[in-house]
Amino acid sequence: MTTIRLLAADGATSDVPLADSGAYTRPSAPLRSRVAYAAAHVVPKTHADNTPGQPADIDWDATLAFRRNVYSWGLGVADAMDTAQRNMGLDAAATRELIARSAAVAREEGGSVVVGVNTDHVDEERIPLTQVIDAYVEQLHFVEEQGAGPVLMASRHLARVAESRTDYLRVYAAVLQQATTPVVLHWLGTAFDPQLEGYFGSSPWREASTTLLRIIDENPGKVAGVKMSLLNAESEIAVREQLPDGVRMFTGDDFNYVDLIGGDTTRSSSEERSDETKRGALAADRASSPSALSTTGGHSDALLGAFAAITPVASAAIQALDAGDPARYLQILGPTEDLSRQVFAAPTFYYKTGVAFLAWLNGHQPAFQMVGGLHSARSLPHLSRIVELANAALALEDPELARERWHGMLRLNGVGA
Repeated sequence: MTTIRLLAADGATSDVPLADSGAYTRPSAPLRSRVAYAAAHVVPKTHADNTPGQPADIDWDATLAFRRNVYSWGLGVADAMDTAQRNMGLDAAATRELIARSAAVAREEGGSVVVGVNTDHVDEERIPLTQVIDAYVEQLHFVEEQGAGPVLMASRHLARVAESRTDYLRVYAAVLQQATTPVVLHWLGTAFDPQLEGYFGSSPWREASTTLLRIIDENPGKVAGVKMSLLNAESEIAVREQLPDGVRMFTGDDFNYVDLIGGDTTRSSSEERSDETKRGALAADRASSPSALSTTGGHSDALLGAFAAITPVASAAIQALDAGDPARYLQILGPTEDLSRQVFAAPTFYYKTGVAFLAWLNGHQPAFQMVGGLHSARSLPHLSRIVELANAALALEDPELARERWHGMLRLNGVGA
C-alpha cells in the first residue's frame, strides 16, 4: 500500500494511505445547471526575482496553460482578481498584461472569462470621489476593449474616502452608466481585505446590503450578477432572495459553497444523509452561518478561488447536477469543503498560497513559487493538512506526482519522507 507522509504542528509525522484520483472525465458538452468560474492565480518564472516588493515576473506559458485546463473542464475563468495576487504582488502593468492575454486565450478556447475592474493603478493613497470614478472607468473601458466580462471589484480608494452610502450610490451609478455590457458587482469581506471595512457604507452586512440592492435597482440592465465573498451563507442567501430577475448570485463563499450552489436542487438529497453525517454538516455550517441550511431561495452560481484548486472535482459535481443526480453532486463536492476551509483559514488573505500549492502538487506549475514571495505565507503543517484533505477529497489529480513533490519538499525542510 502506497502512503503519503503528514506533518503535525508539534513536528510529529504520520503516514496515511494515498488515495486514487477521482478519475473524473471532462464534459462532452457545456455545463448547463450552474454557471461556474474558477478564479485563477498566476505562476511566476522560477528563475526570476519574485521577492517581496519586486515587480511580478510571470511565467506566461504556465499561467495561460492553467487557464486552458480550466476551460477544458467546462468552467469559466475569473481573472485579475484577488486570487491572482492583485494588491498582493501583481502590479498594475502585469495586471493589464494578464487581462489582455487571458482574454485572448478565452477567445481561442471558446471559454467565458470575466476580469476584475478596480482603481488600483492609481498610486496615491487618497483621491477624491471624482478620481475614483475616473479610475474605475479607465479600467472598465480597457476590459471591455479586450472582450472580457467586467467584475467591478471593491475599491480601497473608495473605502478610504466614502463618508456615507450616498457616496457609494454616486460612484457606482457613474461607473455603471459608462458600462457598455452588464457587469458583476463584487462584495469582498474584511477577511479577504481588512482595508474594506464598512464597504457600501456600513459594517453590518444587513445595512450594507440595502446599498448594494439599491445600486442594482437604480441602474436597471447594468448588473449581470453579484459575487459575494463574506464567508457568511446567511448574508448571501438573504441578498440572493432579493435580487431582481436576470441578476445572478455568484457565490464567493469558500466555506459554504456546497449547499449554496446546490440550493433547492440538493436539499432533499442532503436531508437523506445519515443522522451522524447531518449532525457534522450542520455543526460546520452553524459555525459560520446559523441558517445556512434552513433558508430556502433557489441556488447560487459560482465564482470561486476554491474552484481553481479543485477544477476537475468541481466540474464533475456540476456534471452530476446536469445529469439530475444531486446525491452524486454532494458525494463528489461535499468532501472538498473541508479542504477549502483549510486553504482559506485565517488569516484568510493568505489563501492564495494554498491555491498555488495545490496547482504545484497537481502538476500545473514547475515550482511552488509565487510573486512577491508569498509561497512562504503558510507553514509546513498547514500545507500538510491541505495534502491530507486533498487526498481525502480525491482532489490530487496525479496522486503519485503529488506524493513525490510533497515528500521532496519535506526532505528539503529536514523532515524524513
